[in-house]
Order: sequence, then structure tokens, then C-alpha cells
Amino acid sequence: MEGLFTIENLLTLGMLIALQAVLGFDNLLYIIIESQRVEASKQSKLRKTGIWMAVILRLVLLFALLKVLSYFTEPLFTFGWEGILEGSFNLRSIVVILGGAFILYTAMKEIWHMLSLEETMQADQKKTSSYGSALFLIVSMNVVFSFDSILSAMALTDNFVVMATAIIVGATLMVWLADTIAAFLQKNRMYEVLGLFVLFIVGIMLISEGGHTAHMKLFGQEITQMSKATFYFVIFILVITEIVQSRYSQKLSRRKARLAQANTLPKTSEESV
Repeated sequence: MEGLFTIENLLTLGMLIALQAVLGFDNLLYIIIESQRVEASKQSKLRKTGIWMAVILRLVLLFALLKVLSYFTEPLFTFGWEGILEGSFNLRSIVVILGGAFILYTAMKEIWHMLSLEETMQADQKKTSSYGSALFLIVSMNVVFSFDSILSAMALTDNFVVMATAIIVGATLMVWLADTIAAFLQKNRMYEVLGLFVLFIVGIMLISEGGHTAHMKLFGQEITQMSKATFYFVIFILVITEIVQSRYSQKLSRRKARLAQANTLPKTSEESV
């Protein structure tokens, strides 16, 4: 513990907390969307329990990465289908690719449900998931989201206590914001659609990251990782587009209402005469 509370460690801790907050956004979004599958009375408990169980898992993973990092970075197998699919896969790349594919599937399935004509039936089906299965998915997917935050933290410091403290503070922020963001999405359903498309992009980003880590080539083209700057720029554009479209739709609705009211006034006047 000697030297833990130094200026350098405190500054690093502040940077790691900010990093956890930024990287935890997509994680929190997935937790909120997944929690909507259970009964409304259990959703808040599910989100909080899932986050804290994920924190324990993340701390265990952090300790494991510090002790046996070579098992996560050394290739487990090489796949060579020349001209079609090539790559050298390690444990991290496999977990990230599979996690990204699952998130992509989840986002596409939810978007399809929204577009389905049997909207009421689909909404009822979404609530049939058990508390245990939803909790298992939330905790499992945190393994995928953990790699980025942990490896980024390890690039800044090798102090386990500093990294663990940042993870716990980041989780506390997620628990604090989870119900507020979930309630906002529930009242503003149009932003839920935005959230699903953000989740869709998260899936693509994770697959590209895993493919890049594995030096994967698809049809002779090397997979390039989507940078965080590109990811947040795309999210920014999506949010701005949604806000502009929403305000434009509101203006059109008000204009149609005024025109409809104006068209009914002369008829009303003639009938009264």
C-alpha cells in the first residue's frame, strides 16, 4: 500500500474513472435493454444486481489478466481458408467476436420486433424472460465489455488497487444512472430505437476489434478495427439526426393541426348561420 496515495496514482485514478464512464455507456445501454424483458417490478433490481455481479466478475478478470496475460494474447489456433477467411485467434479475440455477434443479433432482433405487425404480441413475449436468464446474459456479456476497459486501464497503470477502485466507482455511477436512463427511454420510446441502433454499431465495433486482434482476413481483405473516435462520431451524428428529425416531425404535426383547424372553421360558421 506504500505509495498508493501519491499524486500520480490519484491522477491516474481520475483518468480511469472517466475512462470507465465513457467505455461503460454501451454496457449500460445493453443492461437497460436486456432488463426490459422481465417483469416491470423486477427490472430495477435486475439492473443493479447485474451491475454489481458484473463488477465482481470484472475484478476477477482483472486479477486473472494481470497474472496470466499470456493466455489471453498468445494464439490458440490458426484458421487458414485462403482467399476466404484467414486469422490467428487468441482467447480475447474469440470472446470479443462472439460477444459482438451476440449484441448484433440482439439489436437486430429488437429492431425486427419493433417493425413487426404483431406489436402487442411481441411486446408480451419480450416480458416472458425469467429473471435468472436475463441476469445470466447481463453478467456474461460484461465479460465482453470488460476487455476494453481493463486493457485500457492496464495501459495506464499496473496498480491493482487503483484499477479496482476505478471499476467500483464506475459501477456505482452505472447503478446511479441506470434507473434514470431506463425511465427516460420508457417515456421517450423514439430514443429506444436510437439506443438499439447504437447497440447495433457496438456489435460491429466489437467484431471489427476481435477480427483486427486475430489479424483476420475476409475475402483477402484485412479486418480493420473501428476506432473509438469513429464510434463516438457516429453516435453523435445519430443523436443529432434524431433530435432534428423529432423537432421537424413536431413542427409538421402542429402545422397539420393548424391547417385542419382552419379548414373546419368556415364550415362551422356556415352551419351556425
